[in-house]
Amino acid sequence: MKTSLKSSKDVTEAVYDVGYGSSSRVYERADTRLGMTPRQYRQGVRDVAITHVTVESPIGLMMIGATDRGLCFLQFGTNQNELLKGLKREYPAAKLEEMDKPYSAEFNSWVTALTQYIAGRQPHLDLPLDIRATAFQMRVWNYLQSIPYGSVQSYGEVAAGIGAPKSARAVARACASNTVALVIPCHRVVRGSGELGGYRWGLARKRTFIDQERAHRPQVH
Repeated sequence: MKTSLKSSKDVTEAVYDVGYGSSSRVYERADTRLGMTPRQYRQGVRDVAITHVTVESPIGLMMIGATDRGLCFLQFGTNQNELLKGLKREYPAAKLEEMDKPYSAEFNSWVTALTQYIAGRQPHLDLPLDIRATAFQMRVWNYLQSIPYGSVQSYGEVAAGIGAPKSARAVARACASNTVALVIPCHRVVRGSGELGGYRWGLARKRTFIDQERAHRPQVH
């Protein structure tokens, strides 16, 4: 469906090309499959408003981007300009607006949850997401959210967990494509040897997240 949306002359043609009987079936599943409506995806998120803000966190600057439906961007960097460039690369046709102060109560609750999580005081993040993903990426990202707090798995274990045991490299690429750090916990995936592997926001941060979770995970008696 996503491929057809990019190549067809309009959304209706794409819908029928891939075998859906009506456009309503596609829109019913858009939230879980596309993260946005088919028309928005086809247009490169054109005219979708993304509000963003950069805040200090215990491990450096953190930029949060959100639509009116949920988080679409959560990344770390050394300065605001670098983070804003990353947001523009991810959503080149969106309307980007810096969030005005005072921040909404809902947004403040998101920031509080994230900072508490980073500090090891909140083991579970249940924040709304509005993300773009291929079907494979969504399978991987959904699986990552099921890995218990304080635990890690190898790329091969994740591949087996999603029913595609030969796709460890593709799993690694899906982890590297994650645009919403922490909420989709790609830091919980390491190499089979136990080495950290890659992490787009730096291995020092990955090690911090893993160590923090291990230190604060609930004790089983």
